[in-house]
Amino acid sequence: MNRYARQMVLPEVGAEGQERIAAAHVLVVGAGGLGVPVLQYLAGAGIGRITLVDPDTVEESNLHRQPLYRMKDIGQPKVRAAALAVARLNPAVEIEALVDRLTPLNAPALIAAADVVLDCADSYAASYTLSDACLAAGKPLISASALGLSGYVGGFCGDRRNGGAPSLRALFPDPPDSGQTCATAGVLGPVVGMLGCIQAQMALRLILGTEPSPLGEFVRLDSTRFSQFRFDTAPETYGPRFVAREEIGSADLVIDLRPEDEAPRKATPQALRIPGYGATGPLPEPGRRVVLACRSGLRSWRAADALSRRWDGEITLLALGDDA
Repeated sequence: MNRYARQMVLPEVGAEGQERIAAAHVLVVGAGGLGVPVLQYLAGAGIGRITLVDPDTVEESNLHRQPLYRMKDIGQPKVRAAALAVARLNPAVEIEALVDRLTPLNAPALIAAADVVLDCADSYAASYTLSDACLAAGKPLISASALGLSGYVGGFCGDRRNGGAPSLRALFPDPPDSGQTCATAGVLGPVVGMLGCIQAQMALRLILGTEPSPLGEFVRLDSTRFSQFRFDTAPETYGPRFVAREEIGSADLVIDLRPEDEAPRKATPQALRIPGYGATGPLPEPGRRVVLACRSGLRSWRAADALSRRWDGEITLLALGDDA
């Protein structure tokens, strides 16, 4: 029996829809709690090609919510362990495993090569970097986030002339109140499982061209209750963009917001270390760009918001992650 017989019998799929699925190239950023169900169900559906990006290795603490991995995978790069698991699940799926962080420097090329982008990263900076780049490229983005017992999935960006939607910034123009992640605040495994499944479903709907489009659709999970609305007409909002360390120029004023005990090495040798910068601190010279650096990008965004109230020049953000 055909591997895909049970989905091809659906009028929304059929032989033509299965051909679309097999021809699709999906970029998945993040191989953790959201990425695992996404990979399992997209590979099971017969997606032709998956590019998977994640810098992390498998840890024992991942296993309660990332059942694609096994004890023997601990210490291995997640993308490589995931690629082997996907190959066992469906050897017809071509998967490219990149042990790398998603940055403003590599995002445009990765997005340009894909038909659909899925944001499964537990990273504030990665989500906004993907949204900005997808908006510029006219590529659809299915973004999700989970924390504790709650989370959301939304369909963003795409070609606005052909059924696209506003970007992530249209719904979330301001930095969140908390910079917590699954590692710091915790999360239940089924929460990321459900949200990742919805991401995979949205991606397949988009590839198949079903109506209504998942772009402009927002699904919220609050413990055991789902709610949903559309945001097709939400006004686009623009804010400070993220840059990569390699994009910093000699003329930029770099402010490192991390105290020395958090990061002994500054963002750049010439950076000024001013943890409380924003509402106070030296102003740049006219025409000079400011780069505000921190670990996640959250402190940088808050400092940018404070700085913009007293200076109208270009402000950019640098998220350094766990930079040794």
